[in-house]
Amino acid sequence: MGRVLVIAEKPSVARDIGKTLGVTQKGDGCLLGEKYVISWAIGHLVTLAEPEEYDEKLKKWSFASLPILPEKMELKAIKATRSQLKILHKWMNDKEVESIVCATDSGREGELIFRYIYEITKCKKPFQRLWISSMTEQAIKEGFAALKEGSEYDLLYHSAKCRSQADWLVGMNATRAYTLRYNVLLSIGRVQTPTLALIVEKQREIDAFVSKDYFEVQADFGEFYGFWINEDGQTKIEEEEKAKEIAQKVKGQNALVNKVEKEEKRILPPLLYDLTELQRECNKKFGYSAKKTLDLAQGLYEKRKMITYPRTDSRYLSEDMKAKVQSTMKRLGGTETFNSFAEPILTEGKLSFSKRIIDNTKVTDHHAIIPTDVRPNLNSLTGEEKNVFLLVAARFISVFYPNYRYEVTKVYLDCQDEGFLSKGTVVLDEGWQGVENKLIPVKAKKTKSNDEQKLPPLAEGEIYPTLEAKVLKKKTTPPKPYTESSLLSAMENAGRFVEDELLKEQMKDGGLGTPATRAAIIERLLAVGYITRKGKTLIPTEKGKGLIQVVPEALRSPQTTGKWEKGLSSIAKGKMEEQRFMESIKRYVSFLVEDAARRKTDVVFPEEVKKGTRKRGKALGKCPVCKDGDVLENSKAYFCSKWKAGCKFTVWKDSLTPYGIDLTNKMIQMLLKEGKILDVRLTLPQTGEKGKATMIFSSDGKGRVELMDFTRDENTQGEDSPQTIEGE
Repeated sequence: MGRVLVIAEKPSVARDIGKTLGVTQKGDGCLLGEKYVISWAIGHLVTLAEPEEYDEKLKKWSFASLPILPEKMELKAIKATRSQLKILHKWMNDKEVESIVCATDSGREGELIFRYIYEITKCKKPFQRLWISSMTEQAIKEGFAALKEGSEYDLLYHSAKCRSQADWLVGMNATRAYTLRYNVLLSIGRVQTPTLALIVEKQREIDAFVSKDYFEVQADFGEFYGFWINEDGQTKIEEEEKAKEIAQKVKGQNALVNKVEKEEKRILPPLLYDLTELQRECNKKFGYSAKKTLDLAQGLYEKRKMITYPRTDSRYLSEDMKAKVQSTMKRLGGTETFNSFAEPILTEGKLSFSKRIIDNTKVTDHHAIIPTDVRPNLNSLTGEEKNVFLLVAARFISVFYPNYRYEVTKVYLDCQDEGFLSKGTVVLDEGWQGVENKLIPVKAKKTKSNDEQKLPPLAEGEIYPTLEAKVLKKKTTPPKPYTESSLLSAMENAGRFVEDELLKEQMKDGGLGTPATRAAIIERLLAVGYITRKGKTLIPTEKGKGLIQVVPEALRSPQTTGKWEKGLSSIAKGKMEEQRFMESIKRYVSFLVEDAARRKTDVVFPEEVKKGTRKRGKALGKCPVCKDGDVLENSKAYFCSKWKAGCKFTVWKDSLTPYGIDLTNKMIQMLLKEGKILDVRLTLPQTGEKGKATMIFSSDGKGRVELMDFTRDENTQGEDSPQTIEGE
C-alpha cells in the first residue's frame, strides 16, 4: 500500500498535523512517516502568468494591445518559492504516493492554493479534503477520520478561480489603460477601487460641510438639570438672542413637573464574532488595523490553538456543536480569569441555546469564532494576543447571559410657559454587558449625554426652583471620516449605498471583498498611496481623489463589485455557471479600456517618479565590483553608476524578501564599508524556521547578496547546520 501525501498551507500547520499523526522525521521540505508524507505550501506558490508570458510584445504597455483577454489563463510558479513547488511536484508525481490530502486552510483561498498547485504539477492522483475549524489535536484527528472527497469542493474551487481570474483581468487591463491615458501609474482593482471611492466620497461630504452655530438653554433645578425643548421636542435654538431671552425669563422662577414617564429598555446580547466584527471591535477598542487583528487571530488559531478558524463570515454555530460548546465553557470555567463568569451559566448542567446562537441556515463554510476546548494559557500570550482572545472568550460567554436592562425616565417641566425636559438612566441589570465590561481591559470613552444624570424621585405636580439658566453655544459637526472599523462595516454592507431597492435586497450577501481579504485591500490602498492613516482615521490623498475622478461610475460603484461577490457566492453554491460569470467580466474589461481611451486628460495627478527612472540620491559607497563607480539607488535596486560601462553590480531590493528581510540603504552602506553584517534575523521560506546568518556580497562579481552560516534558534526543531542562501 502506497503513502498518502498531505499538503498543508504553511510549515507550522504541517508540523501540527505531523505531531497529531506521529509523522516527525524531517525530510527536504517535508515530514516523513511510514503511511504519510506531509509537505506544505508557503501561502501561494502559483499565480497567474503575466501578459508578456503569453506574448513578448505585451511587455510594452500600449492601447493597441488592450484589452488583454487570454483564451486560456495560464499559471506560473512564484519565483521566490519555486524550490518548495519543486518538492511538491516531486512528491505529487512520485510512484510511492498513492493519494493526496488537501490540508490547506478551509476556505476559498485555501482551496485555490491547493488546486493551482495540483494543476501546475499536472497531478492526476485522487485527493481528499481535510476540512476543520480549529487546529487542536482532537480537531485534526476528527478531521482525518472524516475526510471528504476532493470533488465535493469543486464548486468552491470554481468560485475561487473566477475570483482570481476576474481580479487579474480587471486589474491588469484597467491599470494599463488609465496609466497610459494619464501618464502616471494608476493601480486599479476590482475591489480596491470602489473601496477607495467610499473613502473619497466621505471626504467630499466632510469638505463640503459648513458648520453652523446653535444654542441650547440648560436649567439647574437644584437636584437635577433639564434642557429647554420646543413643541417638537427639539433642543436647538438658532438665534442666540432668543436663547438668552429664554434663560433670563426662567432664571429664579419655579418650574412645575407636568409629566413623568418611565420606560424599561433592553439590549439583546450581541451575536458571536465573525472576522469582520472582530476586526471592527479591535480597531475601536485597541486601535489595531484590520490586518493586525487578522494576523493575531490567525496566530491564536494556528500556533496557540486557542480559537477556531478566524476567516469566517458567519456569526452562528451549528446544531451539532452543542456538546463542544458545553465542554469549552467548562474549560473556561476552570480558569481563574473566567470562572466567575462561566460558572453561573453552568450551574444547571446545561446551556440555554437560542436561535441567535445556534442556526444551521446561517452557518456557511465555517461557524463563528469561539474559543477551542483546550485549557487557555493566558500567560503564554503577548499583550496583543491576550486582548484578542479576551474579546473572543468574553463574547462567547456573554451570548448566554440575559439582556442588558435599563430604565429611562423623562420628566417634562413647565417654567413661565417654557418647556423643559430632564432625562435620566438607571441600570437595572448589567446582563451580558457586565461580562464584556469586566473582562476587556479598555476604558470606554464617555460621551456626554443629556440623559446621563441620576434623577431623584419625581412626581407630577411637584415644584422646583430654577436656580440657574445658562446658554450653551454649540456647533453642528461634520460627518466623521472612516476609521478601519467603520470602513469594514461599509465594505461588508456595500448594498446600502445602492439606491435601487430590488438590487439592494439582492446584494445583502454581496459586500466589497470577503472577511479574509478586506484587511489586504485596505493595506493595498495605503501601499499605493491612495490613502493615508491619520490617527485612527483613513484619509484619501490627492492621487486617490484624482483616480476616483477619472474612472467611470461602474468601476467606482460598490454595486458592480457587490454583484460580482454575490455571483462568486452563487458559483460556490452551484447556482451560476462560471462561464457566464467570466463572460460578464470580459465585457466589463472591454468597456473599461474603451472608456479610458476616450477620457479627457484635464485631471492633473501629483508628480511622482516615473516607472523606470532612476532615483539618483547621494552615493552609498564605492562599487565593490569595478572599484571605480559609486553605488546608487533607484526604486527597485542598488546599482553601479558605471553600469553603462559594463559594471554588473546589481542588488535587487526584494531579493531577500522571501526570508523576511527588507534591504535598506543603511544595510548596503554597512556592507560596502565592513564587507559583512553579522547576526541578521531571518526566516527560512521552505520550513518557516527562524534564526540568524551573516550577510555578505557574493564572490561572483555581480554584487548579489548572500546569507551564510545560518544558525537556527534554539527552540527550533532540527540541528544547526551552516548553509549559504543566495539572494537573486
